[in-house]
Amino acid sequence: MPTDPPIKDYHCLIVPGWQGSGDNHWQTHWQHRLPRTSRTHVANWDEPELDDWVGALDRAVSSVEAPILLVAHSLGCITVAHWAAVAEISGRIAGALLVAPADVERGSVRQELAGFAPIPIHRLPFPSLVVGSTNDPAASAQRAAGFATAWGSQLVVLDEAGHINPASGHHEWEAGFLLLHRLVATGALTTSACPLC
Repeated sequence: MPTDPPIKDYHCLIVPGWQGSGDNHWQTHWQHRLPRTSRTHVANWDEPELDDWVGALDRAVSSVEAPILLVAHSLGCITVAHWAAVAEISGRIAGALLVAPADVERGSVRQELAGFAPIPIHRLPFPSLVVGSTNDPAASAQRAAGFATAWGSQLVVLDEAGHINPASGHHEWEAGFLLLHRLVATGALTTSACPLC
């Protein structure tokens, strides 16, 4: 699928989750496919630290001059929420696609991820689209809906899509690529500034 002209107006900043996004992850496929992309770089993908991940996102945003679309997955979504709550440069974000946000407050959360709780519940200062799943082990559909409500996001809940990663069969994830285009096509985004900031 060719990228439409509206996507070319933005820089897509990839924000991976815990353990990063490997070669067969849809985030990596998209990074190769989109015309202008980069990704955050943290000290340790396997032992995440909140301050490090938030700082990495802040540095990545600061290094981009074009309007930015954040493309986050799992713990990356929670990182975006933490960053948006404290960032002084959130107005540089035109929109965010937040896929399978990890519920780091759930009782079964891995110890490595517990440091990202509590999850910010403030409205995000930019348009966003949360994508959840009816059988995501990292967050129930109800929790994904709750995040969307708290963050002021649009919501899409996929049926039986797991954690929306390679383990659940999401590699190039064409349907997700369409959701990215949908975010841009809502008309809520501009190439000069975020109208909600």
